[in-house]
Amino acid sequence: MAYQLISFVLCPYVQRSVITLKEKQVPFTITYIDLQNPPDWFLAISPMGKVPVLRMAQDQVLFESAVINEYLDETNPPPLHPQDPWRRAHNRAWIEFGSNLIGRQYRMLVAADEGAFVQERDSLLADLRYVEQQLGEGPFFNGAAFSLADTAYAPLLSRLDLIERRYPQGLLAATPKIAAWSEALLAKLAVRESVVADFEERFITYYAGQGGFLAKHLV
Repeated sequence: MAYQLISFVLCPYVQRSVITLKEKQVPFTITYIDLQNPPDWFLAISPMGKVPVLRMAQDQVLFESAVINEYLDETNPPPLHPQDPWRRAHNRAWIEFGSNLIGRQYRMLVAADEGAFVQERDSLLADLRYVEQQLGEGPFFNGAAFSLADTAYAPLLSRLDLIERRYPQGLLAATPKIAAWSEALLAKLAVRESVVADFEERFITYYAGQGGFLAKHLV
């Protein structure tokens, strides 16, 4: 059977795997579920109750975006991971760091009041400055070659671009290498096509419904 990717329509972790599949031009289908009311069949195959889940066959299922992307990279050449062992391990470490940044960004999006928002925003900026130190001349994380590290950070940076356009916080201005990296990622076809056509509208509607401080500034 073709790959089946199970998703929540706004999930940044799923988007990582969509970008990888599209960049590698691997055929797949995508099934959207409501994580607030997940179907029983999903809970039966997702022990953590999270997306993404990749199903290759009825009894072959993977979860966690970094694991899924590693599998896709190993089974669909050419590889997106660097060939040098140290550089590959370095990328894996920063992919994990990027997962934490996605969590930080989410907490910023749902912060209940301005004080909590500012705290999460400033913490996100401090973390972005760590990433800034890892970037060279670009345009991508490892230089000229697009990699799994890029697929890992593209969802974070695309959401940051959306936030900066609607309620500027100066996060990209404070990290010029990340700003250039973000621009290069958002120009990639695999990144642009990794979300639904009305993603921005859905994103705003969803977070407006969360009632946080940032929501009223995004609309």
